[in-house]
Amino acid sequence: MKIKEVLNHIEKLAPLSYAEDFDNVGLLVGNASNEITNVLVTLDTLENTIDEAIAKNCNLIISFHPIIFSGLKSITGKNYVERVVLKAIKNDIAIYATHTALDNVKLGVSGKMAEVLGLKNTKVLLPKKNSIKKLITYVPDTQAESLRNALFSEGAGHIGNYEKCSYNSKGIGTYLPSENANPNVGSIGKLQQEPETAITVYFEKHQEQSLLKALFKNHPYEEVAYEISTLENSNQHIGLGIYGELPNETSEKDFLDTLKDTFNLTTIRHSKLLNKPVKTVAVLGGSGSFALKQAIQVKADVYVSADFKYHDFFGAEKMIVIADIGHYESEQFTKNLLVDYLTKKFTNFAIILSETKTNPIYNY
Repeated sequence: MKIKEVLNHIEKLAPLSYAEDFDNVGLLVGNASNEITNVLVTLDTLENTIDEAIAKNCNLIISFHPIIFSGLKSITGKNYVERVVLKAIKNDIAIYATHTALDNVKLGVSGKMAEVLGLKNTKVLLPKKNSIKKLITYVPDTQAESLRNALFSEGAGHIGNYEKCSYNSKGIGTYLPSENANPNVGSIGKLQQEPETAITVYFEKHQEQSLLKALFKNHPYEEVAYEISTLENSNQHIGLGIYGELPNETSEKDFLDTLKDTFNLTTIRHSKLLNKPVKTVAVLGGSGSFALKQAIQVKADVYVSADFKYHDFFGAEKMIVIADIGHYESEQFTKNLLVDYLTKKFTNFAIILSETKTNPIYNY
């Protein structure tokens, strides 16, 4: 099996088109056409991560954080990034990063945090805009159903808990085939008036290429008339952060104790406790201070994230408790998420959870 087949499945979970513009995701090192041996899943790719991959006969590393974030002007081994890249190339090991592509998936990084906390009725904290598209195409009435089904098979028409959603209106299409045309319906030089159905479906932007292939393959016309537009609507299933409800209301101190135990924390940096019950909790893996206002807006009692600066804590405004559990700590279960996902997809090689601890921060 080729490495690219594994990557195709990763991109079904976390399409690269959902990564933030500043990010560097996808295959960063290696050849996707190589045969796969085993896969090592890690949060970060460091030199000892490469050593672990070599020892466990893994020629593909699935890493959450990208080892190459900004451009490399030389690769001489002068820093840890260059040494990792050199060692990976020397040992024919591919490195793939998911990062914010996985952050923006509802069942991704923050979704895993919500899962381990047992949150129910979860929703995306910052729904992503410009990720929903609309397709309109025109097809003879007699072939409208078969074309609709072809589009549905590629994921079009999925809205929330509903599938095969479309809007269809009937009318008369006209066209005049030129002498170079090869019309499926109609004759050269003769104006054709054809009863047609206008099919409208919505789809997520990562599905566009597969949807167009299905459209061109299944549409009867030589020239396919269609329109694609990007909508301003927020995508309720794509975006950063998650919020939801605890199974049972609890006190702030009890919640912080649970947080400590669940995430195996030595300490939690938090804003002033408000002596209010905790029911709604917002979470965002990694650096999440930018979403504090949204956590307040959805009326979360506690916001669990990382990398808050001194002045960020003032932003709690006595309306929410900020719980900064640490960057690594907030994302630590991402490895388990990826291993569980890949293990269900592949059984002919090993999917290995890295034992290398990559957290660069220590507490004294």
